[in-house]
Amino acid sequence: MPELPEVETMRRGLLPIVGRRIRSITTPPCTCRPIVIKPSLRQIAAEMEGEVVQGISRLGKRVLIETAQWALVLQPRMTGLATLSDVPDAGHVRLWIEMRGKPNLKVQFWDQRGLGIVELVARDQILSQLVDDKLGPDALVITAQQFFDRLTVTKRPIKVALLDQKILAGVGNLYASEMLHVAKIDPALPAEQLSVKQSKRLHAAMLDILNTAILYEGSTLSDGTYRNSLNESGGYQNEHRVYDREDKLCPACRKQKIVRIVQAQRSTFYCPRCQAS
Repeated sequence: MPELPEVETMRRGLLPIVGRRIRSITTPPCTCRPIVIKPSLRQIAAEMEGEVVQGISRLGKRVLIETAQWALVLQPRMTGLATLSDVPDAGHVRLWIEMRGKPNLKVQFWDQRGLGIVELVARDQILSQLVDDKLGPDALVITAQQFFDRLTVTKRPIKVALLDQKILAGVGNLYASEMLHVAKIDPALPAEQLSVKQSKRLHAAMLDILNTAILYEGSTLSDGTYRNSLNESGGYQNEHRVYDREDKLCPACRKQKIVRIVQAQRSTFYCPRCQAS
């Protein structure tokens, strides 16, 4: 589930390791489905152990731990979590990155479903390997004109287009439903039919919702898997307007119940009255 607000919260939670030297990179005992680690853990450890962490950055839904020459890319996917605090349970911890010095700091990469990816990339190859033709502009920095130009080249429903990381990096299923509701746009509207006026509303809604969700440190849903850097629940789930609120009264019009449909195998929640075509 982690989307841009949750991953940005993870990034900020790892900032205390900046300036610290990496003692070890290991995998704890785990009997669950293994995550993808590439190249091998031995190769990653050989390159990064002893190096100083120079920065923690984010690319879409990925967190990058950067040294002088390398970036260790943590991709949480559906149920991953990167934290310096306690994790929901020890049995699903997939990677430990222990730092030298005091106080003791250890990055834990936890993943309940085993869908996460850990990848070592040379810093001078980040653009070619992770961005070029693979990742669109970040949702927090894309301009209104870029937003319109990139979305309106596809005939897919606007909700589906928003989830395409090649078009726009960072927006996931939860926040796409929320954005479309605030902008009063039918999630089934073909993206190519999006008007300039609608696009401006949607762009503004996206920035407001994502930035507010970051302030609330993300959304913790009913499965409880996402935790912030202090091992506490996020707070934005209490602000959801439509997501996971099927059959509940729309908070905007107070006349129509929220409806759930499936688009590209993902749940979409919306108000048929507020978001009429």
